Amino acid sequence: MKHGFIKTATVSPELRVADTVYNAEKIIEAIHAADAENVSLLVFPELCVTGYTCADLFLQRTLLNAAKKAADTIVKATKDIQMLIFIGMPLRFQNKIYDTAVAIFNGEILGIIPKKNLANYGASYEARWFSALEKEKFQEFYEWSEGNFVSFGTSILFKSQNMDEFKVGCEIGEDLSVLNPPSEGHVAAGANIIVNLAASPEIVGSSEKRRLSVTAASARYGAAYLYANAGCEESTTDGVFSGHSLIAENGKLLSERKPFETGMQTAIIDVCSLADEKMKKNTYPEESMQGYLGVLFDMPLKKTETPKVPKRPFIPTNPAEFEERAESIINIQAYALKKRIAHSWSKTAVIGISGGLDSTLALLIAARAMDLLGRDRKNIISVTMPCFGTTQRTKSNAVLLSEALGTTVKTVDIKRAVGVHFEDIGHDENVHDVTFENAQARERTQVLMDIANQTGGLVVGTGDLSEVALGWSTYNGDHMSMYGVNADVPKTLVRYLVAHFANGMEGDAKACLLDILDTPVSPELLPAKNGEIAQKTEDIVGPYDLHDFFLYYTIRKGYTPSKLFRVAACAFADEFDGETVLKWMTKFYSRFFTQQFKRSCVPDGPKVGSVALSPRGDWKMPSDAMVTAWMEELNEIQA
Repeated sequence: MKHGFIKTATVSPELRVADTVYNAEKIIEAIHAADAENVSLLVFPELCVTGYTCADLFLQRTLLNAAKKAADTIVKATKDIQMLIFIGMPLRFQNKIYDTAVAIFNGEILGIIPKKNLANYGASYEARWFSALEKEKFQEFYEWSEGNFVSFGTSILFKSQNMDEFKVGCEIGEDLSVLNPPSEGHVAAGANIIVNLAASPEIVGSSEKRRLSVTAASARYGAAYLYANAGCEESTTDGVFSGHSLIAENGKLLSERKPFETGMQTAIIDVCSLADEKMKKNTYPEESMQGYLGVLFDMPLKKTETPKVPKRPFIPTNPAEFEERAESIINIQAYALKKRIAHSWSKTAVIGISGGLDSTLALLIAARAMDLLGRDRKNIISVTMPCFGTTQRTKSNAVLLSEALGTTVKTVDIKRAVGVHFEDIGHDENVHDVTFENAQARERTQVLMDIANQTGGLVVGTGDLSEVALGWSTYNGDHMSMYGVNADVPKTLVRYLVAHFANGMEGDAKACLLDILDTPVSPELLPAKNGEIAQKTEDIVGPYDLHDFFLYYTIRKGYTPSKLFRVAACAFADEFDGETVLKWMTKFYSRFFTQQFKRSCVPDGPKVGSVALSPRGDWKMPSDAMVTAWMEELNEIQA
């Protein structure tokens, strides 16, 4: 549970309709199995103590008494089990029968939640047997045993004493599908997790509807949603139940037990991240417990395994989803550039081409933008500016691709101009320091700006989001342009977008793109060695896979350094040891803080994702902010 990671589970136990003794045994078995896996929150289906399909047997006192006795057995069996458990059972109260969820912890009943919205249409006849709690009766007390009164109502929130973000609200079955579900109130009262004890029969198309409903609810509430569905041991008199259950978090499906699958389904939920997400958005209502009862449970912080998250959070792992995402991003970039060219009355788009990934993507976007404008691609001026570190490979790829795309290619060798500049400022050309490197970058920017002036054009920036985050650019050099078309695209994603373009091309263009993808990332500002690239970016600042991972979980998720190290070390365990991860994390934080001054004055550029660093948009940070607190936490990490 450290760092807000809560291991949760749903299970549809084997049962026999109306056999409460047997059902209690199977529920207890499932509880012990979950406890062995260190689960902190366990949810069973609706009316699992009796079976959902008992029909008119629910009106029999014998079944109701047996259900209560079975529940007692289950409660006693949870003594010394540190787990919040929800079971479903029928309960007679004030001469009415309710379909309820019973919350159990460490041998005690914490609360009883009645179903608020009864399904009474189609094949459902719940109102024949059950009552809905009257609207004005938000909170009652049920005498479970002599002198033992238990909270009874729909407005109850279960809260951990040891982790403020671990707050759980409960609804049942049909409650999910109505216009004003109980979960709305739960979330407004502070719940980060909603559990639903359900019994939804399986018909054609129902599984997709459940999937959409659960993920949409979790997205709307910015919460986790656990949906535990009745299994196939229910009566088949008029339908079949499949046990289709789902766990979603903030719009993302974490785990799914597909129809007719068996066994326990688990997922790790990040309640701290959910709470932080709400904190960022002022559209969430102020948390208020008015009208609610908060029931505390004292669960010690458990050791939860680290969730395995994708190494490349900006890139969908599903190929079909990525193809759709890629086209969406490319269109955002291309239409943004189209608008900027048209609005500024620019005749040309001027791009400095290096044969690297970033300038390649910018060039491909510019080509699409010109197509959208209905203009000849000759209006794209592709400028290659070789200097001391330029290799034949990158120069050739830059020119060949530009020609294959039908752009105007211009070569400006800047060695002489940079040499004259070194003479002017008294710099020894043999001293390959930061002055040596940055003079080349600034000269290239000057060339591009002046060519844009000559042709009535607009300089298209090529720098990506990863470079913006790390400050890996020359101030007033490649740092500057008239429109930064890649400004919101991280380096790892740039590579995948270029590959996406390559898949749709043939001939020289495709061959060039494939070779560019195979070329090491480099600014090529130091002299080549035997014709090969001598300066590899990732040897200096670290692997972009790691930096983009750090960037996403720091900015998008708000992870602390210790939490970030935990998930990064787990995700990259097959590539880097802990010391290496910590080394590049330290570099990331250091550069991210010290290089904010460059981000404070970057050119305009289109936002394409949930992580953006434009000072006019998502990220506002003082340039002289100190990294001390982050470094102190890093120093405490044992790699």
